[in-house]
Amino acid sequence: MVGGGEGVTVRHADLTRHPMIELPIYNRDGRQVDVMSIDESTLGGEVRFALLKQAYVVTHGNQRQGSSRTRNRGRVEGSTRKLYKQKGTGNARAGTVRTNLRKGGGVAFAKVRGREAFRTSLTKKMRRLANRNALLAKLVDGEVKCFDQLSFTAPRTKEFAAVLGAVGIDRTCLVALAKENLNGFRSARNLEGVNCSRIDQLNAFDLLNHRFLVTDRSSLESFLSGACFAGSTASAEDAR
Repeated sequence: MVGGGEGVTVRHADLTRHPMIELPIYNRDGRQVDVMSIDESTLGGEVRFALLKQAYVVTHGNQRQGSSRTRNRGRVEGSTRKLYKQKGTGNARAGTVRTNLRKGGGVAFAKVRGREAFRTSLTKKMRRLANRNALLAKLVDGEVKCFDQLSFTAPRTKEFAAVLGAVGIDRTCLVALAKENLNGFRSARNLEGVNCSRIDQLNAFDLLNHRFLVTDRSSLESFLSGACFAGSTASAEDAR
């Protein structure tokens, strides 16, 4: 606190304070019932667009099958017999019909790259930050719809569609729930434009590929704290 003249007090901003995101919590009827405060610093503090693009391109490239091929002369069907004798015909010398000089023959420099030829990777710190930063981008844009609970006693696709409609979701969305919530997954997976993911497998590629993220409070809290990664097949390092 610094004096700013007679009767005037000037307060310095608290540089250690991190901005908070106030995320509305809805019930199944679409009414806001609570607010969840999320510290931006736990998700990277700011949206890093270059990092998100790099993470997206790397993941997209790693999904390539790598099965496209062009055939060299050894892979083309055809006889290996010499077409005609070497001398005395007046024609140019010719060997097999599979030569790259003839129509239907092999390719001179065939492409034989497999899937591994297209694979790239990010460092652990970059991958962790990209996953959380993508969630931050969704929160900043108001594209995260969080419910107090999304548990079902049995698969109910019609009920889940009503839940999405109650909060105005009319575009593609990614439903991320705890792995134990099987009825929640089964209720959402048959809806058009809806894809499902376990909360411990949430990644930047899936988040950026969908307009909305739909989750429940307990699942989101477990992702932010890292609790959902305990004993999971997904690496805890990917989101911390």
